[in-house]
Amino acid sequence: MKIDHLEVINLRYEYPPAQRFAYAGGTCTGRLSSLILVHTDTGAVGIGSAYSHPGLVALIVKQQLEPLLRGRDPREVEFLWDRMYAVTRWYGRKGAAMSAIGGLDVAFWDLRGKALGKPVWSLLGGTRRNCPAYASALLWKPDVKLLAEEAAGYLAKGFRRMKMRLGRSEEYDTEAVRAVRRAIGNDNDLMADASMKYHVTLARRVGKFLAEQRAFWFEEPFQPEDIDSYAALRGTVGVRLAAGENEFGVQGFRELIRAKAVDIVQPDASRCGGISEVWKTAKLAADAGLSFAPHTWSDAVAVIANAHIVAAMPNGLTVEMDQTGNPMIDDLLVEPLRVKDGMLHLNERPGLGIELNDTVVKRLRTADPLAIPDGFYSDMVFGAEGLGPSAPYKEMP
Repeated sequence: MKIDHLEVINLRYEYPPAQRFAYAGGTCTGRLSSLILVHTDTGAVGIGSAYSHPGLVALIVKQQLEPLLRGRDPREVEFLWDRMYAVTRWYGRKGAAMSAIGGLDVAFWDLRGKALGKPVWSLLGGTRRNCPAYASALLWKPDVKLLAEEAAGYLAKGFRRMKMRLGRSEEYDTEAVRAVRRAIGNDNDLMADASMKYHVTLARRVGKFLAEQRAFWFEEPFQPEDIDSYAALRGTVGVRLAAGENEFGVQGFRELIRAKAVDIVQPDASRCGGISEVWKTAKLAADAGLSFAPHTWSDAVAVIANAHIVAAMPNGLTVEMDQTGNPMIDDLLVEPLRVKDGMLHLNERPGLGIELNDTVVKRLRTADPLAIPDGFYSDMVFGAEGLGPSAPYKEMP
């Protein structure tokens, strides 16, 4: 089996105005992601995805990595990862280059599994074909009663865990958490994402409140560069501290772990370097007595890739599933993602065990990845409108 050519398919979805959501980062108007397909001379196709600037992903994959990879055996996953990293190290190491490498790495693992007739979770040493999953939504609402209704809806859909966004004001944050906790009861898990809006004193105060509310974890109270604040907070509030969606490569997570900054690391195969790097990070976390729970906020390919690793690793907690009406999550696969009794069920088909819904891919495909319409795409801003200063956080007296 040899690599014949690579294909990058950039996807874009624009939310209808009534479906747009607000959180600490701004008001989200749309979503972006990039599928990466590895075509081989046998006709087998590996599927991966990268969550980064679509134009940069396309340029790196097609202009630099494709000539390097053409004619190579995609089953040489580890060798190819090292080769891709070596040629992008000077401008890469973090950001778009690592995400592009990761998308290819996921596709290589898919092809390795297909060639061996085994699912990725089995190749990684796993024995279970399911993975705990949580509903990721509960963005800002004008009335916290609406959050309670939304949370109850996720229970009805089969979730037993869910994550909400804080970072609006201390009064709103505490009222919102209480409302959702009442709605889901104490038998279901609630995660809180502070969206990098706190300082240490505030985070300690809110963290103790979250512990009283039996929060499952406390996510990203600080900017990802502020490791010292994470280290100062960890272990002082009675709730586990989680971070890592903005980190790249094993080297980045090694620093988080070495600094004793978090209890739960959150690598993402579509962001931090692929299945290979998430797996290595998970093992690094296990050696330090920590858990991992992958971030996923892009597409269903990334959800599945991350889920295979969680299913394979004893310290894997759960996988994230966007519930904001993103068709890249809900409709991208022929067999949609389904959760029952809190578990995302995988299958025993080779590789990732997935097939893309071609109709949806064609509908969402963007012709020119360097010509993205202005908008706030949750984590990526195009145009100046999304760059205005956020409202100041109001603390309680």
